[in-house]
Amino acid sequence: MFSLRKLFTLAVVLYTPALGLNNGLGKTPAMGWNSYNAFSCGTTEAQYRANAQALVDLGLDELGYQYLNLDCGWQGSNRNSTGGFTTNSATIPSGIPALSDFVHGLGLKFGLYSDGGYFACGGNTGQFLGSLEHETEDAVSFANWGADYLKYDNCFAVSPTDTVDYNPPFDDHMAAMRDALAATGKPILFSVCEWGVQDPARWPGTNFGNSWRMSNDIADSWDHVFRIINQVVPITQFAGPGGFNDLDLLEVGNNGLTLAEQQTHFAFWAAVKSPLFISTDLTKISPEALSILQNRDVIALNQDGLGQSIRFRRRYTNAYDVWSGPLSDGSTVAVVFNLQDTTRDITFSYSDVGLTSAVVSNVITHSSSGGRTTSYQATLEGHGVLVLRMSDGTPSSPPEFTFYEAADPANTLNGGASTRVVNSTVTVVGFIGNGGTLTINGVDGGTEGGTKLVSFDYINGDFTYFNTDCSNCRNAFVSVNGGSAVQVQMPISGQSWDILFSGYLVSLSGFKPGTSNTIRISNPSAFAPDFFRVGVEN
Repeated sequence: MFSLRKLFTLAVVLYTPALGLNNGLGKTPAMGWNSYNAFSCGTTEAQYRANAQALVDLGLDELGYQYLNLDCGWQGSNRNSTGGFTTNSATIPSGIPALSDFVHGLGLKFGLYSDGGYFACGGNTGQFLGSLEHETEDAVSFANWGADYLKYDNCFAVSPTDTVDYNPPFDDHMAAMRDALAATGKPILFSVCEWGVQDPARWPGTNFGNSWRMSNDIADSWDHVFRIINQVVPITQFAGPGGFNDLDLLEVGNNGLTLAEQQTHFAFWAAVKSPLFISTDLTKISPEALSILQNRDVIALNQDGLGQSIRFRRRYTNAYDVWSGPLSDGSTVAVVFNLQDTTRDITFSYSDVGLTSAVVSNVITHSSSGGRTTSYQATLEGHGVLVLRMSDGTPSSPPEFTFYEAADPANTLNGGASTRVVNSTVTVVGFIGNGGTLTINGVDGGTEGGTKLVSFDYINGDFTYFNTDCSNCRNAFVSVNGGSAVQVQMPISGQSWDILFSGYLVSLSGFKPGTSNTIRISNPSAFAPDFFRVGVEN
């Protein structure tokens, strides 16, 4: 049998994970305010000034929200006589230097926006200036204007008439601005905003930015939040001090998410170590939404010095997700959120995050378990969240599995299911679904049968920038010995078909004692992932 460790190595050998810039900035994720989700590209100088003042008046600056960032729309449409960057005087009548001085005068840091293309996003061809081929002089201008942060977008990157290109030359565009900023001598945090194209966490080479957008734009609905959550599943390990996965701006305070969904959105972004940028009109924010943004314990997860993201641990399909990660004091943070849009009771077993027991505190409610426990019961609103800080944890023994390779000749492939070779080395079974099925034969149900923990190693490169019925995931339907099929919702393993996800866990019933069991994988209306192997707990 080909070893899992070698397969995983081969599956990622084409990639060198992105690392943060060694510029002394972004050791923890950036926090602040950005205009885009509130005002799109039409933000006025008065609105920038009002929201900068609100950051201070509401005490958000003292909680770590230190950047006041401009987004699209402030730029002019033509360069000046010497080729310099110009400002849209109707939008910023006082000019960028004056606005920068105002922001700095409040004790905040000032962020600008530009684009690595011929023109910037948010307008028609030629409406807003981009920085392509002007990186050196633009970086000098930004530094002279007091910029502390640059969000660098990706429109018109290849052609002055093509707004979006999904295969642009990042090595040239992003590296050119990175190097130009460094040459100014002014510390400027560099936020690469390429919407997740070309799988930025795995870009060849290193040190492209202090953060990189790993998905298309968020919008104000739960479907967008969940699309981004699925897309970050395979890349959480690539974030760390100096460089973080950017899940996009916050929608907390806007109208499309319930308060419970806003809480989940904020807590997840924080624990996965995404930059936290408020993007609502702070002059009109509700007390309830403001309270979410002011939770010091959630912010502390984001700003933890270890800089490690939570990672995906378990999905109970159509029920709840479990994620967890380490913190610098040796404790563990667990994030559990309701996948349903109705209120439900959940019992979170600590074994799902590798612990038998722990002392826990509820990060949202600031309450403590008061002693060592093995599980936690909670009632979660629709898409609501439970966040626990788990201290003094006792590790549990990992389950042991007997593995069955999907491509074993003893198995049964029907209806178009077929094998393919990954990286010229290992074989997986694909085209499962739409009539194609994989049946794994000769599975050992042990001496008692019954319900077993089953582990799936699969490849799913079917990623999307937009919302679909199963955004950045594929469904498999799994049955044991011909019983009722169980839906299993599997997120992407990466943005190509050579990256393995290892250890997706599902509890399945219907096993019989002995070695005559079968596991059948199908999907009646779409394709499932490609499968390498299935493990059944001993």
